[in-house]
This record gives sequence, structure tokens and C-alpha cells, in this order.
Amino acid sequence: MEIHVFLLQLALVLMAARIFGEVAVHWGMPPVIGELTAGIILGPSLFGLIDTSETLHFLAELGIILLLFEVGLDTEVNRLLHAGLKATTVALGGFVLPFALGFGLSYYTFDMPLLTSLVLGGTLTATSIGITVRVLTDLGRRHSPEGQIILGAAVLDDVLGVLLLALLYEFATAGEVSLSNAARIGGFMAVFFMLAPVAAKAISHLIHRFEPSSGVPGLVPTAIVALVLFFSALAHFMGAPELLGGFAAGLALSRRFFLPFGVALSADPEFAEVIKQQMKPIVRLLTPIFFVQVGLSLDLRQIDWGSTYVWLFSLTLLVAAIAGKYGGALLISEPPAVRTAIGMGMVPRGEVGLVFTAVGKDAGLLEGGVYDVLILVIAYTTLLAPFWIKWFYRKHAAELEASIPETDLGYPLEDGTGPPVPGTHIPPHD
Repeated sequence: MEIHVFLLQLALVLMAARIFGEVAVHWGMPPVIGELTAGIILGPSLFGLIDTSETLHFLAELGIILLLFEVGLDTEVNRLLHAGLKATTVALGGFVLPFALGFGLSYYTFDMPLLTSLVLGGTLTATSIGITVRVLTDLGRRHSPEGQIILGAAVLDDVLGVLLLALLYEFATAGEVSLSNAARIGGFMAVFFMLAPVAAKAISHLIHRFEPSSGVPGLVPTAIVALVLFFSALAHFMGAPELLGGFAAGLALSRRFFLPFGVALSADPEFAEVIKQQMKPIVRLLTPIFFVQVGLSLDLRQIDWGSTYVWLFSLTLLVAAIAGKYGGALLISEPPAVRTAIGMGMVPRGEVGLVFTAVGKDAGLLEGGVYDVLILVIAYTTLLAPFWIKWFYRKHAAELEASIPETDLGYPLEDGTGPPVPGTHIPPHD
């Protein structure tokens, strides 16, 4: 492909992602739906204006690596340590149940290969906390008891999901499920997550020290992007997906990170915020390319929409995706309205689910209609969940206001607030 053709295509991808993302937000939908739609419209499913190229694929991969870096940077490990039994129960239930349902249905009911079934089950474990947090914030319920349980559970889900993704990547690369390979990659990840914080903190200390005296602007984003790329390459050399390196770099630089066994590294929350703010434009520029690329990789014309098998498979996966997350919320002792709200909040798959499908497709495990159907299931849960949540809160506002469960989330939040004390009023707005 000639350079001027690629430049025109890249310009079209960026503008389409922005326009459709804005339209999606205007209609109360997450922007990822608009970006995915842009790819479907530009790709073979509709107009066929853009063919996926190797260069565009590389930019998309860089975008998703940086997105996982941002997820890691926003992850507060102290929130995991203090999430409490209820949030942990919701997270584990909402992780194990969708995986078991997705794998069991794919392998035993629809006769999918073992590795494909594992990827399908793994994809259903995803939770897109960004979408739910946005909706809860709009409703003024982000710091409510159920909001804090959702937040703690989703953070733990993110960590478990990335670790599962690394294992599935290893199985896909090896072409078989091997306990020895799983143990090897587990050992590599343990060492990686112990050494990464030390290296990242040392580098961030150097950046922090020399940035004020630097004669060339942009030291922070340049050094951080280089660090993320280095960690990503290192993760690949260890047999893990590159995005694990981005996640580890973000986690190591997050505002509160603790090494195993309670050994704390010195942290600078203000500098972590500087990193986040200076990296945000780069992440916002490249991440939409990944989601447009996902839409471009779809060819909805190739799906036999008249096939009973396709409809049965997609609807079954959809039910499993929703029921699995609801099942996790039903494991805790809370009023029915609170448990329902928590279950709804854990349903959106969003960008996290798309990461799983991208890895599965690149490994050759999600071919043809299976990949397309899985994307539609993710899009459906992502698209409809915000509307479900808003409708439920409007209908059960009084019941949720009156239900102040005795939650074991007793730690203060970043802004100094915390969960309401039993017997107090939950404010309608943050």
C-alpha cells in the first residue's frame, strides 16, 4: 500500500471514530459502540472503503497496549486489598460462572474445539467497568454501597481477566492445553509482576527528578511510552501477550502499588496523576483505532442470518453472558434491588471483551462466524446495559435509597468520601 493511500485511510479511521463516538455518547451509549460501528460501516460489512493493512493493525495493537496501560494505572491495589468479602465474592462468582457457562455451552453443546471454547468462556468473564462507572456517575450513585461493590469487584475482574488472557495466549501459541505450560507462564508472570514495579518505580523516579530541568518538552510521555513498549516486548519474550506488559507497567506506576508480602514501594500520587494526564491524549488518539479495526475485521455479509444455528448460538451465549454476571451478584446477602443493580453493573463487556476476541482471532481460534457472533454478543451487552441500568434505577429509586446494606467496604476513597454509614441517607448526587 502506498503511503498516501494509508494516510487517507488513517485520517478516515480517526475522523469516523470521533464522529460516531460523539453520536453514540449523544444517544446515551458508550463511545466504543460508535467506534465499532464506524469500522463496520467503513469495512466489508457495508461500504468496503478500507481494507485492514499490516500498518493499521500495528497501530491498533499499540492502541490496545496503551489502553491496558491506562487500566493498570487506574487500578488501585489497596482497593483490592480492602474490597471486602462481598466485592470479592461478586468478582469471583462473576468470573468463574460466565467462564464455566461459556466453555460448557461451546464445548459440550455446540461441539467447538477445546481451545476455542476456552477463549469463548474467557471472553464472557470480562467486565467493562468504565461503562458502568460512567452510568453510575450520571445517576449520582458512584459512591453508593452497590456502586462500591461493583467498583471493587470489577477491578479484581480486570486483574483476573488479564492473567487468564495470558494463559489462554500461551495455550493458543502452543496449540494445546498443557499444565506444564500453564505453570511456566504462571511462574514467569509472578517474577514479572515482582520485578516490574521495581524497574518502573526506578525509571519514574529518574523522570520525576530530571523532568523539571529538561530543555526539551515531553520527557514524561516519551519515557513512559518507551517503558510501556519495553515491558510489552518483555512480556512477549516470556510467552505472554504484549498487552500484559502494558498492564504491568500501568499497575507498577499506579498511585498505590504493593509488592507481594506487604512490602510497599514509595509512591508519589501527584506524579502518577501527571503521568495519567500527559499520557491521556496519546491513549485517546490510538485506542479508537483498535475498536475501528475490530469493526473492519467483521464481515456481517458472510453470516448466514437465516441459520437456526447462528441465532441459537448467539442467543445462548448472550444468556450465559448475562446470567453468569447476575449469578455472581446473587452469591452475596443483600436486598434484591441491590443485588440486581450489582448484577446489571457487571454485565457490560465493552473494550475488555473485545481484547479477548482480538487475541483469540489473532491466534486463529475464532474463525468465521464464531468471531462475528461473539462480537455481536459483546456489542449487545455493551449497548443495552446502560439503558437497563438507568431504567432500573428510575423504577427502583425509592427501594435503593432505603436499602443501605451493612457493607464491609470501610476504606476512604481518593476524594475523602466513603460508603455511607448504616442508618444515614444516601445522597441522590455525587
